[in-house]
Amino acid sequence: MNTVKLYEKDQYLKHCKAKLVDVTESGKDFILVLDQTIFFPTGGGQSCDKGKINDFEVSDVYEKEGIIFHKVRCNDSNIVWNIGDEVCCEIDWEHRFLNMQRHCGEHILSGIFYREYGGVNRGFHMGDSYMTIDINLEENPAITVLTWEMAERAEQLANQVIWSNAPVVIRHFETNQEAADLPLRKALTIDKDISIVCVGDTENPADCVACCGTHPSTAGQVGLVKILRLENYKGMFRIYCEAGSRAMEIFNTYHHIITKLNNKYSANSEDLLDKMAVQEEKTKALRNQFHLLRQSIIKERIQALSIDLEALKTSSDQTAIIAKEYNDMALDDLLTIGRALTPHLTKLLAIISRTDNTVLLFSNGKIDCGKLVKENAAIYQGKGGGNNTNARAIFPKNDFIDTFIDLLEKHLR
Repeated sequence: MNTVKLYEKDQYLKHCKAKLVDVTESGKDFILVLDQTIFFPTGGGQSCDKGKINDFEVSDVYEKEGIIFHKVRCNDSNIVWNIGDEVCCEIDWEHRFLNMQRHCGEHILSGIFYREYGGVNRGFHMGDSYMTIDINLEENPAITVLTWEMAERAEQLANQVIWSNAPVVIRHFETNQEAADLPLRKALTIDKDISIVCVGDTENPADCVACCGTHPSTAGQVGLVKILRLENYKGMFRIYCEAGSRAMEIFNTYHHIITKLNNKYSANSEDLLDKMAVQEEKTKALRNQFHLLRQSIIKERIQALSIDLEALKTSSDQTAIIAKEYNDMALDDLLTIGRALTPHLTKLLAIISRTDNTVLLFSNGKIDCGKLVKENAAIYQGKGGGNNTNARAIFPKNDFIDTFIDLLEKHLR
């Protein structure tokens, strides 16, 4: 026995009573089969309805061979479902109506792409954040590419259909022969139990196609359809779009962002991009200036360290490590300094950055920096690594840096 689909007769039905026909237990879930239902199952690119059966949350609804299954989560282990019992069904109307808006919006937009550009809808998905429509330009050989301007025009035409409040009529047919006279934009691929959704006058509809989903009775209830992005996809064109209250949510988000940017740049929507471009040029000039200053400081410190290293060659200083501390430079800049001095080192050079709790070691290769870090840093909860000419050790506390340097000094002596 097939489940009676009440949503096909009245898509605005929010409550109903039904008789329990079958029940299967699966862990904490129960799979219920009812004699009739208002719950739309997942299908045709549309997600299933949400809601409750006897105040228990319905987590999934799906259909197999004409039978609709309702997955219900029951935290009460004592719940008993008896075959033949009457149950109360209630759908989450906000979720259902949003699906109706989105699905109908997709239909109207697909119909416009077909009518205007010969684009056939070869894929449709209603995701949580956006919908996608895959358009294949196959009906009009003169059109081989879909541009953003063409998409914007299709969006405008689709919204005109919505604002005209065109009727949305769903007709059910037993066989495809009965539906053959309708101006379908896609040929029927099923033989029986067919639902045709027609937006507008059947003589010249905005869209007319087979669909098992739920739709509002008039296009005006869709409210708005908005194309978000266009991209090439497997030889087709993928349209990212939204409709209904979800499109309004996206508009509100964009408006909030634009308002914050206008306030930040002391602009309005007309001159915002110009003011942002001016600020980007100023930022670019500052970055160039900063780069030149960095290079100048790096050069000066390399020269100063080179002088110190030359002095040490004739000094009686017996220390094994030359330690220098810089807390005003990035680690990458300190690496540049150390690597520039590597060929001239006769001792181990340790460059310390307390800002980063880091010690950088450099040598001419006779002292293996990587080995020193590997064998000694962990003693003071440090970690790091490197090679024979340079390595780094990172410590959780600054105090460990001095102890680590002292240990290396004694080790090398």
